[in-house]
Amino acid sequence: MLFANPFGAELFAFVRDLTEHNDRDWFKRNKSRYELDVKEPAFAFISGFEPHLREISPHFLAIPKAQGGSLFRIHRDTRFSADKSPYKTHVGIHFRHAAGAGAHTPGFYLHLQPGQSFVGVGLWRPDPPTLRQIRDAIVARPDAWTRARDAFAARFELAGESLKRPPRDLAPDHPLIEDVKRKDFIGVVMLGDDEVLAAGFPGRFVAACRDGAPFVQWLCAAVEVPF
Repeated sequence: MLFANPFGAELFAFVRDLTEHNDRDWFKRNKSRYELDVKEPAFAFISGFEPHLREISPHFLAIPKAQGGSLFRIHRDTRFSADKSPYKTHVGIHFRHAAGAGAHTPGFYLHLQPGQSFVGVGLWRPDPPTLRQIRDAIVARPDAWTRARDAFAARFELAGESLKRPPRDLAPDHPLIEDVKRKDFIGVVMLGDDEVLAAGFPGRFVAACRDGAPFVQWLCAAVEVPF
């Protein structure tokens, strides 16, 4: 049975206000809004999705926590960024693989931002050894890759960045060179604000994750983790 949609218009209202007032004093004054309108609904969504995620695969995590859990922290890491704004202007929920840590493992993702929300599946910015595994799998088993990619592209838009030039160890005229050049292996389904707030949104999210599961399964095989 699908769970009730915990997201309300207050979440988008908070993100809009935070975008306009991205400073620590404002956030301190409005922290109760963040707790009530963002964190609590996000935790409810994570908990509600957990049994459906387990049906897709038992190897992914749905943990209703910000520290070490599925909800990304609202605080930005500004150490190496010219932008010193202290807070993210979106809400990110990542259902990552149990074998990895952080955002750089195969997983399912929900991005909530006024006018820019989306469902994401796949693997964003893998580290060099993991990226090498994926590229090797594409070259070694091209038919399996193209089947996974083409079925995936029927529902999802492939997104992310690519190398400007081919890897040095692969011929530039290789038939899958554009795929091998990818630095990200993710796909997205864009969402309107009204879709996120609709009563049926949990079902839409579950269906999108199920549709994206074969692509995630291919990635798991490529990086040698169970699905």
